[in-house]
Amino acid sequence: MLPGGGVSGPVRRLGASLLALLRIRLELLAIEVQEEKDRIASLLVWAVLTALMAGFGAVFVALFITVALWDTHRLAALGIAALVFVGLALLALLRVRRLVGLRSTMFQASMAELRQDGRALHPGQAP
Repeated sequence: MLPGGGVSGPVRRLGASLLALLRIRLELLAIEVQEEKDRIASLLVWAVLTALMAGFGAVFVALFITVALWDTHRLAALGIAALVFVGLALLALLRVRRLVGLRSTMFQASMAELRQDGRALHPGQAP
């Protein structure tokens, strides 16, 4: 046996280092999950609030125009308002479909750190 504990000393230190590295990576992953959760919650609250306020505003504008033109062109005002609302709804639908197709950046930092760890452990190979 070698003085100072033999082979078990370096193996324990290596194991402890690997556990510490894994713990750090898991903490980073947990932080990213929490940040993404907070971002999505905030986004949903503001999106709903914005949609409600925009909807109320659009309805009141349409009512104002309809009342202003009540004696002369009330059906035209209502028809144009309906077409505008349907057009805006279609634009919103297209935007939502595009956003659904976008890739999430969730875990991007964790994956980059794990790739860097893999390159450090295997310098000649691409992980």
